[in-house]
Amino acid sequence: MLERSSGPARVRAGQPGRVVVGLALLAFIGLGLPDGVLGVAWPSMRRSFRVPIESLGPLLAASMLGYLASSAASGTLVARLGVGRLLVTACLGMAGSAMTQALAPAWPVVVLAGLVGGLGAGAVDASLNAFAAARFSPRFTSWLHASYGLGAALGPLMTSAVLAAGAPWRAAYGVVALALAGMAAGFAGAAGRFVSPQGSRPSARAESVTLVAAVRDPGVRLGMLVFFVYAGLEVGVGQWTYSWLVEGRGVGPGRAAAWVSAYWASLTAGRFALGAATGWAPLGLVVRASLAAVPLGVAILAGGWGPTAGALGLPLVGLALAPIFPILIATTPDRVGARLTPHAIGAQVAAFYLGTAVLPWIAGLLARWAGLESLGPFLLATALALAVVYGAAARRGTIRPAVGARRGSVWRREARR
Repeated sequence: MLERSSGPARVRAGQPGRVVVGLALLAFIGLGLPDGVLGVAWPSMRRSFRVPIESLGPLLAASMLGYLASSAASGTLVARLGVGRLLVTACLGMAGSAMTQALAPAWPVVVLAGLVGGLGAGAVDASLNAFAAARFSPRFTSWLHASYGLGAALGPLMTSAVLAAGAPWRAAYGVVALALAGMAAGFAGAAGRFVSPQGSRPSARAESVTLVAAVRDPGVRLGMLVFFVYAGLEVGVGQWTYSWLVEGRGVGPGRAAAWVSAYWASLTAGRFALGAATGWAPLGLVVRASLAAVPLGVAILAGGWGPTAGALGLPLVGLALAPIFPILIATTPDRVGARLTPHAIGAQVAAFYLGTAVLPWIAGLLARWAGLESLGPFLLATALALAVVYGAAARRGTIRPAVGARRGSVWRREARR
């Protein structure tokens, strides 16, 4: 049943503690940093290794394979290792991947390191999302994902500063590696605090649900499709806009990097605002309003109406996309039930990362064959497809538009017995 809990940002099933909350926020900042770095570093990277523009696709594909493997298996990994130890191992893998990319002598090494980084990122993302769905309110979950946007916003600024100072792109990845290593140390010191509401291991009933059985559920499958399309849009805008503006429209590198950073910053600000506003509007209404605003922002960006098109369009797209991911994650238990939630979130996160590789790769192929201006129609079509997919899922009743908090309170669902 639904229970009402007072207070502005109460967490589910007991307070996890400030250390756990702080590390969770830092972990999502760490997840965002490499994504923000890659978009700005890519032109320099491909010139360094003398590879064509569409070579970003294989790098994203390698990361995708690792991400899919670890995120899909996250329910099983958590059951065997516990959330804390899994986070330590995954963060070390991400740090090693970034350092390998910083020192890579050849392009295949970068791609292989991307595979390892994907394994680590998928485990961190899926396990922390499942932990948040069980322990945190929708409000704090939105702040958690805002932290990803903060890391993704810091990435372009840091990389642009590194390049402007005359340092190679490799230095930016070295900074990321050090940050992730520090995060792994933090998780190592607090591993025992990451405990689910039922204890460090799932119940026997939860363990009896397999990933295959979870994916057979129509709610899980349609949720995966929504996450797939959404990922292609969010990451496609972040990864390709810098190249589009600099190489396609002649925008200065510093200005383009600032605009891309503004995109990630608006994504972050929108999620912080969502957290503050939870309890004032139904979450389903927020998602529908977002889906209506995204095509407008993409159209402004694609139209190229003067030098401010990127400055106006990118922040609007970021603000419009901001609520969608955290709301869908937070309401996963309401859609599929507590028993399926760990595997469902792993499958949704895997679908998300599949979308981050497949759709931007297609965008890169189009850019090579038809020019960088083809990115505009592609992103607009993806935005419209997202609205259609969400609408189809909502009509089937697998995504409940009315799920949300009432004014002045936060609603949470007790774990189903």
